[in-house]
Amino acid sequence: MKTHNKTPEELMRSRYDAFVKEDWEYIANTSTSQNLKELKDAVPLRWLKLDVLNAYDNIVEFKAYYVLNSITEVLHEKSTFIKEDNMWKYHKGELFPSKIQRNEVCPCGSGKKFKKCCS
Repeated sequence: MKTHNKTPEELMRSRYDAFVKEDWEYIANTSTSQNLKELKDAVPLRWLKLDVLNAYDNIVEFKAYYVLNSITEVLHEKSTFIKEDNMWKYHKGELFPSKIQRNEVCPCGSGKKFKKCCS
């Protein structure tokens, strides 16, 4: 996995891929605060989809869809990135309460509405 990202959005996307692959070392190395032990002890999730909602300056707002205990959920975050040693790194995130809307397309990729699929 590449370690030099030109923009915060590129870093956000590569970190999402690392979460999918459980590449905890990459996630720790591209963060100012997350440590490897903390990441390895995290509850395993099955990631479904990433939607970048907005990206500007050093901010990326996104929704990441996942399954935990057979329930499909969404993580909605506005992430702040900073440059350290000429590399972008994840600094912190602001979480928003968010739910998958019944009539939106299901994040599992079926093409069905959420209420008729993984709801």
